[in-house]
Order: sequence, then structure tokens, then C-alpha cells
Amino acid sequence: MTRWVVIFRDTAAMLAVRASQVLRDAHVAYAKKHPELLIGGGLKLNPDEEFCGALWVVEAAEKSEVEELVANDPFYFPAHRTFEIFTWGKLLEDQTATL
Repeated sequence: MTRWVVIFRDTAAMLAVRASQVLRDAHVAYAKKHPELLIGGGLKLNPDEEFCGALWVVEAAEKSEVEELVANDPFYFPAHRTFEIFTWGKLLEDQTATL
């Protein structure tokens, strides 16, 4: 398996999507159904600012699987959110991090 990092960049309009409890609940349920999504969460430039994007770490054999995972997420609105996918190699591979 290859590890991938997805970096999402949001427009200001994505804040309205984030504010929808229905969409948020659907997004969380979707993430829970996909164990290949190892960890994810919103990004802010500073703790007291609004979210401006997100980050996911995914294990998948092919980049296309990660693209499909993103495309089917109820929180993915192409007009409000762009993304880049990178392969990722973990430094200190022998150590486990619990967040």
C-alpha cells in the first residue's frame, strides 16, 4: 500500500458547506466507512481563524482510489474546494503516533 496525503484548499464559500450540520454528519459518516482514510481534519492559518482547507492521510494502492474517495465525499464541492494529492513517506517509520 502507498500512503497519500491530500491537501484541500477552500474558498470562503466553503464555510457555508462546513456550517451545514446535515453535510457535516454525512461527511463524518462517509469518513467512518472508509478505513483507508487514516486521519483527516480541517486546516486553519491560525487557531482563532476560520477553516481554509483540510488534510487527509490515506492508504491506497493507486492514486485513482484516492481521487475517487475525494470525489464521493459529501463535503467535496469542486466550486468551493480544490485539492492536491501527494505520495507520503513517514519519517521515523518505526514509531507510532496517536492523535
